[in-house]
Amino acid sequence: MREMNQLREWTGKCQRCMCEADVHIMSMFDVTLICIKCWECEKRDPAYANAAAAERSAVKDGDFNFKGIGYPDKK
Repeated sequence: MREMNQLREWTGKCQRCMCEADVHIMSMFDVTLICIKCWECEKRDPAYANAAAAERSAVKDGDFNFKGIGYPDKK
């Protein structure tokens, strides 16, 4: 099984919902490549602001390969 924070290539399918998509973006939480619909849902997550702040801090410190804080467990 592949670790979620391992960089993957775009295959034409969202790596979160597995739907086909022509456009993608990397998740703010991890390195998952997600469709715009999943990205819109992700932006509404209460932890999104923390993930964005962690990303900004990492880049400011020179870490251009930041793997994120991890996608929140939705159990």
